[in-house]
Amino acid sequence: MMRRPVITSVVEALAHTVPFVGPEQLERTRGRPFRARLGANESAFGPAPGAIAAMEAAARDAWKYCDPENHDLREAIARLHRVNLDNVVIGEGIDGLLGLAVKIAADPGTTVVTSDGAYPTFNFHVAAQGARLVKIPFRDDREDLEALLTAATRERARVLYVSNPNNPMGSWWSAADLAQLIDGLPDGLLLLLDEAYCDTAPAGTVPPIDITNPQVLRLRTFSKAYGLAGARIGYAVGETSVISNFEKVRNHYGINRTGQIGALAAIQDQAYLASAVERIDRARRRLSEIAETNGLKPLPSATNFVAIDCGQDGSFAKAVLDALLQRDVFARKPMAPGLDRCIRVSCGLDDELEVFAEVLPLALAAAHQSK
Repeated sequence: MMRRPVITSVVEALAHTVPFVGPEQLERTRGRPFRARLGANESAFGPAPGAIAAMEAAARDAWKYCDPENHDLREAIARLHRVNLDNVVIGEGIDGLLGLAVKIAADPGTTVVTSDGAYPTFNFHVAAQGARLVKIPFRDDREDLEALLTAATRERARVLYVSNPNNPMGSWWSAADLAQLIDGLPDGLLLLLDEAYCDTAPAGTVPPIDITNPQVLRLRTFSKAYGLAGARIGYAVGETSVISNFEKVRNHYGINRTGQIGALAAIQDQAYLASAVERIDRARRRLSEIAETNGLKPLPSATNFVAIDCGQDGSFAKAVLDALLQRDVFARKPMAPGLDRCIRVSCGLDDELEVFAEVLPLALAAAHQSK
């Protein structure tokens, strides 16, 4: 009889699945590339020229490990946000930091609260920790801050996850609304405030960073407006004693060295970031025009994508999505009930958006025919 290792009961109980099927896998399955890559909320506008040059130069030193302290990048982030070096931790994108935050704050069996339909990778971290996940429905296509806080208080949750602006709907709350949520946090609760899309949000969306409050962790990324999704660099800003716990559990050599150097150059070019945000805004407007031309309703967006209400149920939206994929346009859709009536289309280059404009009416016709 073959001897086998013992796998933890938590891992044994998990499903064999991933939150997203990547566009590369879809292309392998289809046997051809996409004409328009508009599904992963990447920035097709790319990183700052200085960041590209820095990463090209860094390639010659790829034999070196990264700086395990992330000193220079942390220093630049601290300077930007006017905080101290020990208020900042770097991680493998927000994804990696979410996993560490759950490990730090949620014992197995304790409760974590999130929105039903919010970023699914977070849910995988909770499951892997053996914590209990409570999901609260969206209200009016936004995360329901009042209901989330009520549930977190009632369930004596250890962690509350909120994204602002939100993925997958592109909706957002004002800084004043977030401040009210923070004021109401009960003792013992850690708020993970995912601000991956804060750079593309309107003024008045992002509350000031308060490093004196140990109950709030602010999570940011270089993957969206900075155009460095492949570099896998994110960061968290918080109170010193909370941030110090990351040093106990993080993978100190897990950061991509080339990405680390590129992110440092990117954050030093705020003018390029502003220009990228302008291009994202133009692309949002174009996506909204395309949707309206086809009789669909684009939802207001503070992100680098637009959720488009297809006007029927989730099965119809899925048919539209499938028809887009068949016509070489990669997009995605929300999966939670009520949100699944939409497709979600990332901001892209002009030629990609014109491909979407060409293909969407064909996809809609195919979806109507299938219904």
